[in-house]
Amino acid sequence: MSNIKLFNGQEVRTHWDADKEEWFFSVVDVVGILSESDDPRTYWKVLKHRLKEEGSQLVTNCNQLKLKAKDGKMRETDVLDTKGILRLVQSIPSPKAEPFKMWLAQVGAERMEAIIDPEKSFNNGTANYAKNSYSR
Repeated sequence: MSNIKLFNGQEVRTHWDADKEEWFFSVVDVVGILSESDDPRTYWKVLKHRLKEEGSQLVTNCNQLKLKAKDGKMRETDVLDTKGILRLVQSIPSPKAEPFKMWLAQVGAERMEAIIDPEKSFNNGTANYAKNSYSR
């Protein structure tokens, strides 16, 4: 299940893998937020190369999933699980790093609450549906 999460008003494309019971996050979206780069794809490309040279397993653990791009098309996108994203955060010097870690924890906590209390998840989904002005 893919959707968009917001960090300080900025979009992060995510995917919930029900089989693995874990979140995956778009690397380029996270890199863009933390680096504040005008070209997060290039920033990620350079960082990925540097991490490979250092022998980091982060790039090896990077997967690709089809997520909706800005043009509305489904495109292969580098994604990392929560553990991988936390490692990525450590690789990018940014004043947003600590708030982003707290945000990740909140995303995880919300999912845990939904697993424990499905009714709460249903009610939140219904509220979000109405908030986005979808018809009944």
